[in-house]
Amino acid sequence: MRIATWNVNSIRARIDRVIAYLASADVDVLALQETKVAAAAFPREPFEAAGYEVAAAGAGQWNGVAVISRAGLDDVAPAFPGQPPFGDPPAVEPRALGATCGPLRIWSLYAPHGRSATHPHMAYKLTWLEALAHAAHGWLEAAPGAPIALLGDWNVAPLDTDVWDVTYFDGATHVSPAERRAFAAFGEAGYREVTREFIPAERQYTQWDYQAGRWHRDQGMRIDFAYCSPAVAEAVTAVRIVRDERAGRGASDHVPVEIDIADGLGAR
Repeated sequence: MRIATWNVNSIRARIDRVIAYLASADVDVLALQETKVAAAAFPREPFEAAGYEVAAAGAGQWNGVAVISRAGLDDVAPAFPGQPPFGDPPAVEPRALGATCGPLRIWSLYAPHGRSATHPHMAYKLTWLEALAHAAHGWLEAAPGAPIALLGDWNVAPLDTDVWDVTYFDGATHVSPAERRAFAAFGEAGYREVTREFIPAERQYTQWDYQAGRWHRDQGMRIDFAYCSPAVAEAVTAVRIVRDERAGRGASDHVPVEIDIADGLGAR
C-alpha cells in the first residue's frame, strides 16, 4: 500500500498535476493540505473518474484538507477531538480530516503557520499542536495496536538542517524551541516520525518558497512529515520525497512525500 501527503497550495490550480501524479506514482491514499476550496466546491469528478473516493473539509480560499482514497473511505471526521478554534468570532478551521482507508486511519493535517513569534497565531499554533498530540495519545491509549498515520504539513522544521540557513530564521516561526517541543510531543505520545527514519540525510527539503528564487537555489525547508503509530511504523518499507514535483510550470511550493506500507502491516 502506498500513501502520500502533499500540500498542493490550491487544488483547483493543481488538479491536473495531482491527477497525473496519482497515476504515475500509483498512490492508494493521498492526504492533501491547503486545498483552498469549500468542501462543496472541491473538484471531485476527476478523482472519481480515476477510481478514487474523496473526503474534503474546506471553507473557501484559505486552509482546507482532503483525503483521496482508492482503498476505501469510511468514518470521516472533519476535525480531531478538542481541535481549538481561531478567529473572531472563533471557529474551528478546516485543518484536520480523518478517514479510515482500508486498514489505516489516516489524518490529513495542516498545522497553523504561526505568522510571527509574537502573533496570536503562534499561540494558536502551539495550542493546536498540543490538542492534536493529546488526541493522538488518547487514540493509542485506547487501542495500542491501532494503525494510525498522521500526515501533513506541520509547519515545523524540527532540526536546524531542515532549513536552508537557520540564521535566516532567527526569531522567526518554524524553528523556535516551543514549536519543536510541540512537534516532539508526538514521539512522546508513542508515534514514530517515519520519514526521518528512512531519509535521515540533511537538507532533504519538502518546501521551497516562491520568492527570491528559493527553488533554483535549493533554499528550502523540511516541514512535511508522517507520524505513525507503532503498528504502521513497523510496516513501513520505504519513504520518498518526490522532489521533481517542485519543478515546472504550475508547481506547488511543496512536494509529495510517499510512504510504502507492507501488506498486513507486518514488521519490515
